[in-house]
Amino acid sequence: MMDEGTELSLTIAHIVQRLKGSHLHSQIERQAKECLHQPEIKLESLREDVRSFLKTSGGHNNVSFCYTHSLPLSHPTAPPEHLKEPLAYMRKAQASWEKRVFKSLNSMSTELGVPLARMRPAVEQKELTNKWNEMGTDEPDLSRFRPVYAPKDFLEVLISLRNPNRDSSEDVSARSHWGLIQVPLNVRDIPQLRQAYSELNLTTGQLGIDDHADIHPESHFLCLSCLVVVEQDSAAAQQYSRQGCSTGLRADLWALILNSTNQSQDMMHYEQLKAGVIQHDLLVDNLIYKDVKLTASNDDYYFVFEDFLYQVLLCFSRDTAVLEHFKYNSATPPKSYIQGEMTCVIPFHGFSMYVAPLCFLYNEPSKLYSVFREMYIRYFFRLHSISSSPSGIVSLCLQFERLLQTHLPQLFYHLRQIGAQPLRIAYKWMVRAFSGYLSTDQLLLLWDRILGYDSLEVVAVLAAAVFAFRAENLMEVTSLASAEAILADLSTLKVMPLIQIFLFATAI
Repeated sequence: MMDEGTELSLTIAHIVQRLKGSHLHSQIERQAKECLHQPEIKLESLREDVRSFLKTSGGHNNVSFCYTHSLPLSHPTAPPEHLKEPLAYMRKAQASWEKRVFKSLNSMSTELGVPLARMRPAVEQKELTNKWNEMGTDEPDLSRFRPVYAPKDFLEVLISLRNPNRDSSEDVSARSHWGLIQVPLNVRDIPQLRQAYSELNLTTGQLGIDDHADIHPESHFLCLSCLVVVEQDSAAAQQYSRQGCSTGLRADLWALILNSTNQSQDMMHYEQLKAGVIQHDLLVDNLIYKDVKLTASNDDYYFVFEDFLYQVLLCFSRDTAVLEHFKYNSATPPKSYIQGEMTCVIPFHGFSMYVAPLCFLYNEPSKLYSVFREMYIRYFFRLHSISSSPSGIVSLCLQFERLLQTHLPQLFYHLRQIGAQPLRIAYKWMVRAFSGYLSTDQLLLLWDRILGYDSLEVVAVLAAAVFAFRAENLMEVTSLASAEAILADLSTLKVMPLIQIFLFATAI
């Protein structure tokens, strides 16, 4: 047993380690250096004076915010693998999936005779430097390359997950066997969701519903958001985001919540990554090119951002700092190894759609990159990793199924009987956090709430709400194809009314 002092020291060391290399760490370090030049700072009371300065400059609030939202709840002396994921069968399934994806990448390299990485010749480096801002004009032959995996491949892995220590006969009702996800995780039902998402209730003003109403006009939201941005208070920005962000200030508010400051060192980091792209050609670059061509380039909203997408994703594929994050968070996305060193997260079909909506908010590549990276390591990685996290894709799939089974049992049973399991339709929405399915203005309103509640749970709620909204038509279908046709176009849906009605107007 450790004494209280030792445990506190370990926790502090853990927090410092987590902060190192982050935007917040450099921000606090800069503030501390600035305060040394203040006349009121005295050598004999240096520690107290610096602490006082950080409190008044807002650094203290942001450290508290980071601590509350980033640290795992595990005991500080727990083994590293337990900090990442407490359930052994989940760890084993994730490791097996990573090996499978990496083997697929290696097989592609061998079959095509394309190395995982190579140094670009000087001529090629010069050519890429000259066309850096117009890479979308390139038409390389990508016919030989295929995505390493598609979301539906990953869904089959999730469906096969089982807890070896659980006897399925222990389940309290036959209904738990209706769905595809058969792992025992705790997910919230509507009464618990109502409590957790109380700011979304029917009587509270929301951007996305009351924009033109007298109840809570946008001008009021705008005044509040301006104040939050001026104060540079991350926690206040997050609380504000729960009711939706004003269009003109969303970019600033999201950057504040994510502690993405775009200081000179962030720009320098981006330039270093860009230099890495120019110097080395990776096999995954071809996968990125192909994914952008197959998804964002064919999207009516996002095709204009093709160049930005290449710049951000190619740099992301060289950012080894991203991998440091996975020492502390549950699950680890499949990574590429080159000469024994980890280099990048291996993209899958649709990966570029995590970046595309952010292009509407940020038109400066280093800022866009910085925000995307923070969004990825906080949220998006959970959508293609196996873990027991409440925001992980396994929990989201289970929560979606439970919500439908509990509140629309006839619909769920009908769809199951005709071979149209609801999850097989909704999974593609959830794995992309609805990017590419909703209109952009509605998607950004959804992502406001993800940031506001620091959770992807609202994605599962929206998926269930879409089925509830189309329930009458779905009860008439007789095949998977006709069910998919009814749910094929979500571009006209309004996110917040659907979520509000499902959460707060559903009989329980």
